[in-house]
Order: sequence, then structure tokens, then C-alpha cells
Amino acid sequence: MDSKKIAFVAIMASLGNILFLLSSHVVPLAHGIAFDLSLVTTFIAALFGGPLVGLVTGLFVGLMPGIYFGPLGMGSWLGLIGLPIGKGLTGLTCGILSRKLDLHGSSHGSLLTIPLVLISYIPECLFTVVYFLSLMPYFFGQGGVGVLFFIIPKAWIEIVLMSFLMAALVGNQGFIGFVQRFFTIPKSQG
Repeated sequence: MDSKKIAFVAIMASLGNILFLLSSHVVPLAHGIAFDLSLVTTFIAALFGGPLVGLVTGLFVGLMPGIYFGPLGMGSWLGLIGLPIGKGLTGLTCGILSRKLDLHGSSHGSLLTIPLVLISYIPECLFTVVYFLSLMPYFFGQGGVGVLFFIIPKAWIEIVLMSFLMAALVGNQGFIGFVQRFFTIPKSQG
């Protein structure tokens, strides 16, 4: 990664952690469960910077939620490892799909963004299921299906909201102009 990409990752990771702190404190849902908009910046990084930028941003964006739900919550050290991995998976998947679909070269890039973001969350969703059904019970004797009944629907509501936000950003020429300072983004065909 060159210095511009590193700077972009640092900006997005910092903003993602700030978004987590704000959204989790403004909309706490239950003990150990909070509204989390930190993936917004992971999606931005992945959509515009590709798989590596998305992965690294996701790993860093997962630090604050990892601390909050890990050592400060019920996840201990496992949360500090697991949450960054999950967010990194989302960034990696989103970056791969964005490149494969030539999102920025498409005349329908904004519309393609919605299903792309939704599909990008599937690996993290599956990892979350494994985390609560296997890893948490194995290491700490807690977790299980009951926690998933709250976390998975909440996460999908967040992802749906973020998919529409990402579609708006992908179609916004002002935002694309900002991102082009860090990356070369192909012009859409139409």
C-alpha cells in the first residue's frame, strides 16, 4: 500500500471507531448489544479502495467494538480478536465483489451497490454465528442461540441501512471527487 492508501485507511478506521462510539452510545439496545454503524467506513474503503484496503480498514474498525464487547463486555480477549476479524471479512468480501462487478465502471453502479453490500456481510454473519455458537461456549461457557436472536436481526437492519447509504455515496460525484484524492476511480459508462 502506498502512503495515500495508508492515509485513507487511517482516516476511515478512525472515523469507523468514532461512528461505533457514537452509534452504540446513542442507541444502546440491551446489555452487550448496541447499534453499530462502524462498518460504514469499511464499506467505503472496500468499495473505493478494493479488497486489501477494505480488509485492513475492517480490522482496524473492529478494534473499538472488540474492546467494548470484548474486555469491557462479555467477550474477553476473544471479542478483541473476533470482532476485527469479522469486520475485516466484510471489507475483504466487499472489495472483491466491487472489483469483480466493476462497480465504478458500470452505469448502474449505485444500484449494484445495494445487493453488493448485503452480500458482502454474509461471511461476517456466518463468522458471527460460529463465534456465538462455538467459540464463546467453548472458551467461556456463554453465548449460544439466545444471543444470536438479538444480534443477527439487528446486524441485518444496520446492513440494509448502510447499503442504501453506500449506494448514495457511490452515486455522489462530490464524494467520488474526495475519494479520488486517494485512489484512481474509473469513470462510469453513462
